[in-house]
Amino acid sequence: MKITVAGGGYVGLSLATLLAQKNEVVVLEIHQDKADKVSNLVSPIRDEYIEKYFDEAKAGKRKLNIRGTTDYKDAMKGAEFVIVATPTNYDDETNTFDTSAVEDIIKKAISMKDNNLTIVVKSTIPVGYVERIRSEYNINNIFFSPEFLREGKALYDNLYPARIIIGDEAEKAKSFAKLLKDASLNKDVPVIFMRPTEAEAVKLFANTYLALRVAYFNELDTYAKVKGLDSKAIIDGVCLDPRIGTHYNNPSFGYGGYCLPKDTKQLLANYRDVPQDLIRAIVRANKTRKEFIAKDVCKRKPKTVGVYRLTMKSGSDNFRSSAIQDVIKYLRGEGVEVIIYEPTLNEKEFSGFEVENDFEKFTKRSDVILANRLEDKLRDVADIVYTRDLFARD
Repeated sequence: MKITVAGGGYVGLSLATLLAQKNEVVVLEIHQDKADKVSNLVSPIRDEYIEKYFDEAKAGKRKLNIRGTTDYKDAMKGAEFVIVATPTNYDDETNTFDTSAVEDIIKKAISMKDNNLTIVVKSTIPVGYVERIRSEYNINNIFFSPEFLREGKALYDNLYPARIIIGDEAEKAKSFAKLLKDASLNKDVPVIFMRPTEAEAVKLFANTYLALRVAYFNELDTYAKVKGLDSKAIIDGVCLDPRIGTHYNNPSFGYGGYCLPKDTKQLLANYRDVPQDLIRAIVRANKTRKEFIAKDVCKRKPKTVGVYRLTMKSGSDNFRSSAIQDVIKYLRGEGVEVIIYEPTLNEKEFSGFEVENDFEKFTKRSDVILANRLEDKLRDVADIVYTRDLFARD
């Protein structure tokens, strides 16, 4: 069947690649260069498996029926599903996601006047969004299906999903679930059907729990740092309890990326008329951690702080909402000069900070080097590196 995927980011491109193995997939992009890259089997994002699958398709070793376009009519004509994977940034002024890009695709799909066309929202949305859209536009051919992907491993996580959640129980919803399951390599993956509102809540609560876990071990690390204790020893002892486990326990400068910062804030906003303490604390804890990191760095009295990578994890080229950006803003507020080493940037400046991508010059100019995650490249300058990476992994 023909499937349209609106948005060529981590969510959209990983789904498009997954489904293009057995279907005709058209990626609808607003940027022509990204659409062209998809058509030429060049990944516009860093993702090990997407790049691998594209390379194999170019070499004739794998079949992928995929192309990109900026023409929505071309993309949607004759499609059975339009998967919406456009970004929904959190708007701090309105205290909710900006869903304008999602709604734009929904309106375009409705304008096609194709009764066989079903809209599947993969973008993260507020709880109650689909029900509102159904009522406002008087349509039923739309449902929500949350994604649970890691940056840099998005296609892998679609190939080996932990669960498939569908926010509807209609036949087209069951058909979509079958598409995902048939394309995955985990044939025992649980498939759960529920109402769209519950599915929307699953997404926000799952990501907020992950943020809670990151914040918890960061606050443990803050305590150990202030009290002069061995943070790693404490974490090792705590995490040997099988009820706790060793995942998401490596301290960092704070949680960041596409999902956790905005999803925690959206869930907090959804609690506006519901008693709570914990959700607000998770959001606040991340701010507190970043402030602590900046103050701790300032204790070294550096004149110049070098920031090693704006990306917060290996295998990712995304630094949107990365925690280190807030840390360096705090440092600027204290009058500290900041220079950035980020090989994915061609510009000489980022948000008013100088970018220096000659690594040798970068290290020589830095009194302290901030590194959220350690890499071999930093081994020779370890004496000036500031990190809270205790396990040398994500």
